[in-house]
Amino acid sequence: MEVLNQLRWQDLLDVLFVWVLLYRILLLIRGTRAVQMLLGLGVLLVVSLAAGYLKLYTIDWILQSFWSYIIIAVIVLFQPEIRRALAHMGKASFFTLTSAEEIKSLDEIVKSAVSLSARRIGALIVLERDTTLKDYIEIGTLLDARVSRELLLSIFHPTSPIHDGAVVINGNKIMAAGCFLPITFRPDIDKMLGTRHRAGLAITEDTDAIALIVSEETGDISIAISGEIEKNLDMIQLRSKLTDLFTEASKKKT
Repeated sequence: MEVLNQLRWQDLLDVLFVWVLLYRILLLIRGTRAVQMLLGLGVLLVVSLAAGYLKLYTIDWILQSFWSYIIIAVIVLFQPEIRRALAHMGKASFFTLTSAEEIKSLDEIVKSAVSLSARRIGALIVLERDTTLKDYIEIGTLLDARVSRELLLSIFHPTSPIHDGAVVINGNKIMAAGCFLPITFRPDIDKMLGTRHRAGLAITEDTDAIALIVSEETGDISIAISGEIEKNLDMIQLRSKLTDLFTEASKKKT
């Protein structure tokens, strides 16, 4: 009772702010490798406490030395997530809603991916979200054109001079085509994945963008998010996945 009497409205505001901040951080790292790294740090913390309790001095000394450099370790381990979170906050778009035009463009993207898949035409489509892709857009061919199935098919047609690069889409606009992206060299990636898939994974490791990849060899459709790839998607699965990621309804669920 005495604690309640000493409680100020500033304390409630403080707790609410911390809760919202932690909630948003969890949303940002959900489904990423950061979750596994946090679990690893949690295990180390438990081992450290147990070593101190059981008086295992050598293990305790090693772990205490590690904790003294924890800030540097966190910055190194969570560099992509920290960069993504700062860019996310900088744009002040925690509650961005998706317009009807953008939803329509998602349907055009799905239709184009299915058509490209049926024709075994390779493609890499990057959907920009909160993190700007300006650096990649500027080195490509600027288009600033409305998203349409016909335009995407013409861009990735083998006779097109810009079919080898990536298309970057923002909302309902194709910002640029023929964009060159970095390639990831992670050892855990399937060696059968080619340049397009590795470029799609790399852009999603460094930003919160979504990469849609159509394999030229197999026609399989894949989607990369936060450095992870989901392969062999059909039309229904792809539409559902993109809708969940972009529509207002899915954002309200989070």
